[in-house]
Amino acid sequence: MGKADLHIHTAFSDGMAEARQLLEYVEEQTELDVIAVTDHDDVRGALAAREIWAQGRFRFDFVTGVEVTAIEGHLLALFVEEPVPTLCPVRRVLEAVHRQDGLCVIPHPLSPFTRSLDRPTIERIASRGQDGAYFDAIEAVHRSPLSATWRRTGGALNRRLKLAAVANSDSHHLKTIGSATTEFSGSSSEELKRAIVSRTSRAVTNSCPTLAEIGYGQVVQQAWRGLTATPRIVGWGPTAQSFVKRIFHSQ
Repeated sequence: MGKADLHIHTAFSDGMAEARQLLEYVEEQTELDVIAVTDHDDVRGALAAREIWAQGRFRFDFVTGVEVTAIEGHLLALFVEEPVPTLCPVRRVLEAVHRQDGLCVIPHPLSPFTRSLDRPTIERIASRGQDGAYFDAIEAVHRSPLSATWRRTGGALNRRLKLAAVANSDSHHLKTIGSATTEFSGSSSEELKRAIVSRTSRAVTNSCPTLAEIGYGQVVQQAWRGLTATPRIVGWGPTAQSFVKRIFHSQ
């Protein structure tokens, strides 16, 4: 069974490691077969990381992605090459990703710690999914040092949704990469994609370093980078307006 971590951030957005450093860490310190770089709201972070990956001799495969901020919450877009619209309704994001033959994953569902899709939004789209506006997978396990109380929420929710189950680290620190993995038959990115489409992937929880092991200074620094990641890409004004639009969407 192959192992993948499909939710990793670099210093292009709010991760703490540059792309080359991240790739070398995956090569030397993990057993991952596939990774995806999913920086916030801009696919250029993943494209730049892929250039470095392509110039090296890494044993693992690479997927380009982006963590998109929709009005209703975050969405992972995987296997995309072109820009994906951000700060717009999630339906529009879903349609844009599927036009690229990409996959859409619900990240950190219902999380109180980050901008996440809520249950009504997830269930509404899952029940009506058509014309490209549908989810392919859900993070049945989402692993981070802050997620102990809710990291399996997606698995419980997916018992009704019956989407493909994946598990990701949402890593912003090198030490947390691979703390949750998606298992699939094969070892390549294409085999991984087939497993998600056929809903045969499996979510696995692994050990995760504590905040103390990561370093409290690193955690605080990353938290600030996280708060400013989307505004740095799209601007403070549009980001603030999106929060107002989210309030009206939830009513």
